[in-house]
Amino acid sequence: MAEAPAVERKRTNSGPGRLLIAVYLLFAIAATSRAGLQIATKFDEAPVAYLLSALAAAIYIVAAVGLARAGAAGRRVALACCTVELAGVVGVGVLSLVDPDLFPDETVWSEFGSGYGYVPLVLPVLGLLWLWRTRHDPA
Repeated sequence: MAEAPAVERKRTNSGPGRLLIAVYLLFAIAATSRAGLQIATKFDEAPVAYLLSALAAAIYIVAAVGLARAGAAGRRVALACCTVELAGVVGVGVLSLVDPDLFPDETVWSEFGSGYGYVPLVLPVLGLLWLWRTRHDPA
């Protein structure tokens, strides 16, 4: 019995994927540093905002690792991270505009990432598009 040919996947860590990974790492460093400082020095002022920033940092780290690994498991991890990240930035973005009192201090995702030039809103979209683009080579 003949085996079906394996579908060859394009690597998520090559070409433009390297830039995407670099941006994720940059945001991981920025969000981790900011959240760490805020949690250590003024956690009682806005615990939800600071914990959301820490969550965003963790998602950026895991997404970068998933994209860099480039295997099937890495792709699944990156897909999950980009999806959660997009839901988070849209959800927090809407809530921060509708009820600003929910977030006494900004999170990475507040107002759709306006404090970071809206990169937090664009980044998961680019990540999802890259994962879709590299899903497999056309037969």
